Amino acid sequence: MLDITEIKKIIPHREPFLLIDRVDEMEPGVSAKATKCVTYNEYFFRGHFPQEPVMPGVLIVEALAQTGAVSILSLEENQGKVAYFGGLNKVKFKKKVVPGDVLSLEVEIVRRKGPVGIGNGIAKVGDDIAVTCELTFFIG
Repeated sequence: MLDITEIKKIIPHREPFLLIDRVDEMEPGVSAKATKCVTYNEYFFRGHFPQEPVMPGVLIVEALAQTGAVSILSLEENQGKVAYFGGLNKVKFKKKVVPGDVLSLEVEIVRRKGPVGIGNGIAKVGDDIAVTCELTFFIG
């Protein structure tokens, strides 16, 4: 398991845009599982939406991307680099994520060629799927 201090050694994201709290499992360049504990104090809930706080779907996708980045940037040849979005495909939003939810994030890297790769992501709250997607990334 990696805590927030160890995560910050791998990916360049910082608060308020670091969207994972810990990495529960990780195999460099292959897969990662992370957790985000969603609290009412998150900055985005002030405006999305004050009467019915919902975590923006794009931020759930970003949390998945950060989870995948931990795996891909843990490879020796990628240390100190940045993983950028190259594209998103097959994104499905299936469940609202609200304050108090614990978001389980899983990304499996399914293809890599040079600095470009594809990962399959799934975000869950308990056993319920919140988001699924295919993430294309490039290392720069």
